[in-house]
Amino acid sequence: MTSSLSLWRRTGVDLRLLLMGVLLVVMAVVFHVMSGGVFLSPENLYNIAQQTAVVGIVSTVMVLIIVARHIDLSVGSVMGFVGVLVAYLQYTSGWSWPAASLAGLAVALLVSLYQGGLTAVLGVPSFVVTLGGLMSFRGAAFLVADGKTQPVNDEFFQRLGGGYDGGIGTTASWVLAGLVSIVLVARTLQKRRARQRHEMPVEPLWMELMLTAVPVVIVFGFAAVMNSYQIASKTEPQGMPIPVLIWAAVAVTLSFIVHRTRFGRYVFAMGGNPDAAALVGIPVKRVTLMLFALLAVLVTIAAIVSIARLNAGTNSLGTGMELYVIAAAVIGGTALAGGSGSILGSVLGALIMQSLDSGMLLLDVPIGKRMVIIGQVLIVAVVFDVLYRKRFGETS
Repeated sequence: MTSSLSLWRRTGVDLRLLLMGVLLVVMAVVFHVMSGGVFLSPENLYNIAQQTAVVGIVSTVMVLIIVARHIDLSVGSVMGFVGVLVAYLQYTSGWSWPAASLAGLAVALLVSLYQGGLTAVLGVPSFVVTLGGLMSFRGAAFLVADGKTQPVNDEFFQRLGGGYDGGIGTTASWVLAGLVSIVLVARTLQKRRARQRHEMPVEPLWMELMLTAVPVVIVFGFAAVMNSYQIASKTEPQGMPIPVLIWAAVAVTLSFIVHRTRFGRYVFAMGGNPDAAALVGIPVKRVTLMLFALLAVLVTIAAIVSIARLNAGTNSLGTGMELYVIAAAVIGGTALAGGSGSILGSVLGALIMQSLDSGMLLLDVPIGKRMVIIGQVLIVAVVFDVLYRKRFGETS
């Protein structure tokens, strides 16, 4: 067992993420068989991909919030508030979508500074602050448009949510898949040369290329499936949906922040030991405010994608989303005690959550049973996290 774990660490493969990937594949195959071959159809996978994007966008930053030993229960309500405001400014006030979106971002930043300030400066627990925000901003979403649905009509804006014209087409999808694959291979070779230059041990080249081939195959497989889905009234397939590309861009950006910036290191240091982080000079209050501001940016992006997909802003937008976002982060391996988590884990967690929900919908599972199952899945994920850390924590 020890030698096997050592091999996994040398290759850089996260055993937890590997198990999650296997779980996702098994779940997809089971639902595909039980649904009579519907679950893995291009149409259903296209819908799952774009439906997961909104939760996935917010869950990437929720990972950092939880890592820093905070929580935000108000993300769904704030997203609803911002989404209705952006739609209201476009439909009722006649603003252009960029201006309305910037106004929504400004409001989201004010909300984040308010809640983050109470947490960082006054020391009020984020759980309490955002629990109040969950109720308050849901009410604010209703007050913005007096509970009336606000449709959005701009064609370009609607494309941001996927839907009828929300794909980039087959040619662009293949080109993008090729570019991503080139970047993955180049990154592997660059890391290998760097290790050799510093006289660090490296694995055989064939092993590293095989490990790189896995994400390359996934990228091309995803492009192939998206290029296989064609709406009946259109002459060309959809290609990769724009919401998924936005989600991917957010995930890559957050991964860069986590691994390559001082801010990312500060967040994990604060989560590991807040008192020690303050003693070594980390500006804990400022980093906390920046973290909540980053959350505001991504909540605004999620709100824009959501109302663009629905073609309207409603006061019920984002209801219950905070539970899915937190569940995606936790299922993805983020420790509720803080200090550890990964962006890729949140991506897999969001896909598992949405696949589970979509699969149960295809099987006509009543909503009550779906809620029970999803809640228990979250508990199982936490239990697994506790057992995993007890078993491998000392040697990880």
